[in-house]
Amino acid sequence: MVAMSAAELKVVPREGGFGAEVTGIDLRRSLPGNVVEPLEEAFARHGVLWFPDQPLDHDQLEAFTLNFGEFGEDPYVAPLAARPHILEVRREPDETASPFGAAWHSDWSFQATPPKATILHAKVVPPTGGDTLYADGVAAYEALSPAFRAMIASLRALHSAGRPYGEAGFYAKEEGRKGMTILPSANADQVWPHPLVRTQQRTGARALFVNPIYTIGIEGFTSEESIALLGYLYRHMTQDRFVYRHQWAPNMLTMWDNRRLLHNATGGYDGCLRLMHRTTVAGEVPI
Repeated sequence: MVAMSAAELKVVPREGGFGAEVTGIDLRRSLPGNVVEPLEEAFARHGVLWFPDQPLDHDQLEAFTLNFGEFGEDPYVAPLAARPHILEVRREPDETASPFGAAWHSDWSFQATPPKATILHAKVVPPTGGDTLYADGVAAYEALSPAFRAMIASLRALHSAGRPYGEAGFYAKEEGRKGMTILPSANADQVWPHPLVRTQQRTGARALFVNPIYTIGIEGFTSEESIALLGYLYRHMTQDRFVYRHQWAPNMLTMWDNRRLLHNATGGYDGCLRLMHRTTVAGEVPI
């Protein structure tokens, strides 16, 4: 078998550079260092990478994930049997619960070391709906005025999984979910502070690092003050000019950078099965 090389890799960015399609490689095969390094560079530059036409089994998905770091921890959701690092994101045709992840968020930002990347591999894609929206926290930060950036530079946001995953959280109360097993826990009420503006490790770029699901306040602010400032930032971050709508196809693998962007799983496919397999890559303490 002929080894892959960086020369075969083709990265085609979207207009504006947020998000890029990657072709020219076979993710079923072991990736040499001279391919992984330009992929890391493309990931840091574009935030979202998608790889069309990549049929993968569980071993191949896990092997691809480990090119970018150790597995991250995925709490509060039951993984596949005998595959503790793979979550099956499944919604049955007759399911009445909302799609998993159907609100703007950054995966597991409530952890002490939130994940670097989420990797999602499409198995069954409905004929309509099911797009994923991505919002670029770097572009949103850079669009703020210098005075506003200076005002928020040293703030720390408080993150917790309590609202969705606590014993009194959303998932503990919902009905109609069939395709996934959610595991509410008292541990979800723990709170972790992180910089509101996060520095990207590889590029040095700054990004807004808050999200409506897991960010519960700003350190030192009253509840009313937090709601006012965070509400403004959420509206700002999710303007159309910062958002990319991603359309899936069977066997497409997509990976995104939780350190710089928000994402939102859309619906619109009631009556159809949607099935994805997901892994996460461990991250670092935000700075």
